Amino acid sequence: MISTIRSILSTFARLSTALCTVVVMSSPASAQLLQHKDLSASMALTMAQTALETCKTNGINISVTVVGRNGEIIAQVRGDNTGPHTFENSMRKAYSARTFRSPSGDLVARLKADPTFALIHLNNVIANQGGLPIKVGDDTLGGIGASGAPSGDKDEACVKAGIDKVADQLK
Repeated sequence: MISTIRSILSTFARLSTALCTVVVMSSPASAQLLQHKDLSASMALTMAQTALETCKTNGINISVTVVGRNGEIIAQVRGDNTGPHTFENSMRKAYSARTFRSPSGDLVARLKADPTFALIHLNNVIANQGGLPIKVGDDTLGGIGASGAPSGDKDEACVKAGIDKVADQLK
């Protein structure tokens, strides 16, 4: 009886090993590293500076943040004579635009349509206009956000100018 059990266990072990080998060997042989474009520091600084200057030309002081593909801050400037909250708020707008791959203001409508929208409670997410995703085609490379203007549409216009400044490089 014991030899029969040992025989069954031995057979089971060989079958398990064979099955594992088949699964491992059936993995894609052409597995490759992911390839993607990322924002350079120079490009992020150009966008941030252009957004600051655009708003300043219109008599508005803002803070601006550019985040990369993973939501990490690449460039961040607290504008002259801005409130202390604008620094964090610009980052949250940029992060939200990157995370959801759409303008941060779109979250306002989403939250109105579904007040229980759970993702609004994630760290660094905010439902305020003033952040835009930075894209090459359908690929979202990052986000840019501004805070300090009297309304979100003015913040958004300044960050749009920043994106437009480097549009020829976003290909």
